[in-house]
Amino acid sequence: MQHNTNPPFPEPMIGVGGLLVNRKNQVLLIKRDKPPAQGLWSVPGGKLEAGESLIECCRREIEEETGLEVNVLSIAAVVERRIENVHYVIIDFWVELVDEQNSIPVAASDVSEARWVELEKIGDYPLVTGLSEIIQRAALKGSGGLSDKGFTGTDFIL
Repeated sequence: MQHNTNPPFPEPMIGVGGLLVNRKNQVLLIKRDKPPAQGLWSVPGGKLEAGESLIECCRREIEEETGLEVNVLSIAAVVERRIENVHYVIIDFWVELVDEQNSIPVAASDVSEARWVELEKIGDYPLVTGLSEIIQRAALKGSGGLSDKGFTGTDFIL
């Protein structure tokens, strides 16, 4: 009989992220101030709360972490991460600013920095695992992906 020697993980949690690229070809990044991935750069996002839709969570997390209001457009990526004894399934959404005049991010909540970074310079930042490829691939393909065609906030379809 073979025993699993991997450490046990808690129940999976659902997380969301917001991929926001402005007209200057810059992506919005935040520096995580708390585990998991403390000190690494990521897109704004966080954990889904009970009773909250994925879209509500994405909007809330981006506003809490950067002060920016966004509209959620479509799903850019779905990833699974097992880090620091946390098991996440993360849905990264394409988002757009509600007000392009209000585009200066202000770090708050559980982030220490928030800034616009030129796409060509994301390699200069220590990013969370897999984010560089997600940003590069997503930027090439544009804001397409699974979208909420019925505007229900629950069903994302090609």
